[in-house]
Amino acid sequence: MAKWGQGDPRWIVEEREDGTNVNNWHWTERDATSWSKGKLRDLLVGIIVENETGRGEISELKQVEGEASCSSRKGKLIFFYEWNIRLSWKGVIKESGAKHKGLIEIPSLSEENEVDDTEVNVSKKKGDGDILKDLMKTAGTAKVREALGDYLKALKTEFTIGMILSTKTMATQELTVKRKPSENALQASSPTGLGVRIPMVALRMTELFDTTVEQLYSIFTVKELVQKFSKSPAVLEAEKGGRFQMFDGNITGEYVELLTNKKIVMKWRHRNWPEEHYATVALNFVPAPGQTELQLDCKGVPVCKEEGMKFCWQKQHFEEIKGLLQLTTLNG
Repeated sequence: MAKWGQGDPRWIVEEREDGTNVNNWHWTERDATSWSKGKLRDLLVGIIVENETGRGEISELKQVEGEASCSSRKGKLIFFYEWNIRLSWKGVIKESGAKHKGLIEIPSLSEENEVDDTEVNVSKKKGDGDILKDLMKTAGTAKVREALGDYLKALKTEFTIGMILSTKTMATQELTVKRKPSENALQASSPTGLGVRIPMVALRMTELFDTTVEQLYSIFTVKELVQKFSKSPAVLEAEKGGRFQMFDGNITGEYVELLTNKKIVMKWRHRNWPEEHYATVALNFVPAPGQTELQLDCKGVPVCKEEGMKFCWQKQHFEEIKGLLQLTTLNG
C-alpha cells in the first residue's frame, strides 16, 4: 500500500496536458440535445402509412421540447433523455379523395419507459376522416415507435463515437468504421475534447433544376433569394473569404472560391457538428438542355452526420429551391 504523502503513481489519476481521459476514469458528459432534435426530425418527418382505404404521412415536427445527454464514467455510458414531441400528419381517403389533417403527441419519451410502452396520442381536426385517424393510430403509431427505437439506437452508437477510448492502445488512436474514410480525414477535436480522430465520409449528389445556370447560381449567392428558399434570415457575403449563415444560424461557413455561374466552393458546417469542424462543399453548375444540373461534392462529413447532411441538401435546399422556382414561374 502506498504511504501517505509519497504519491505512489499507482493510486494517482494524473491530469494530462492533452486532456485525454486515460482509461476512461474521469466523468465526462456530452450534451445530446441539439443532435437529438435533428435526429428525431430526420426519423419522424416523412413517415408514410397506407392501406386499401387511405394514406397518411407525418408532415411536420411542430414541437420537440426536452433534453438529452450521455455521460461516461469508468468505461460505462449512462444515458439521459426526456422529450415531449408534437407532430402534424396529413392524409387522403382513396375512395373520395378527401384530405384530412391531425396531430400526433408523444408526451413523455424517456429512459424510464420502454419504447413499446411510450404513449403516442393521435388526434384529428373536426369533421369526417376517422378512417385516416384509425390508420395513424394503428400503423402510424407502430412506425412512430419504430423510429423512436432507431433514435435510441443512434444515440447509443452514432452519438457516442469517441466517448469510450481503448484502454489497451493509445487513447488518441483513430476510430475505425466499416467504410473507407474520405481522403481528407484530418484530425479534429470532438465535442468533449477527447482528442480522437473523427471518421469522415465523402458525399456526391446531383440534381436537375428547370432553370438557367445564371438563375440557379444567383439563388445560392443573392441574400434575398437565399432567404426565400430557406424561409429564414440569412447573412451572406458572396465573395472569397466571405462568411455566410443560414437556417437561423444552424448552417455557417465561408466562401473559398466563386466562379460566376460555374462553381462555388465553401467551408460548411452544421451547428451540432464537432466544434470548429468544417466540411468542404463544392457546387458545380452544369448547363443541360432547358435545365441546369447541380453537382454537389462534399468531403469531410463526420460519418455520424452523413444522413443529416443528405437530408439537409435534398429536403432543405434542393426541394425548397424547386418550390421557389415554380413560384417564380407562376408569378412571372
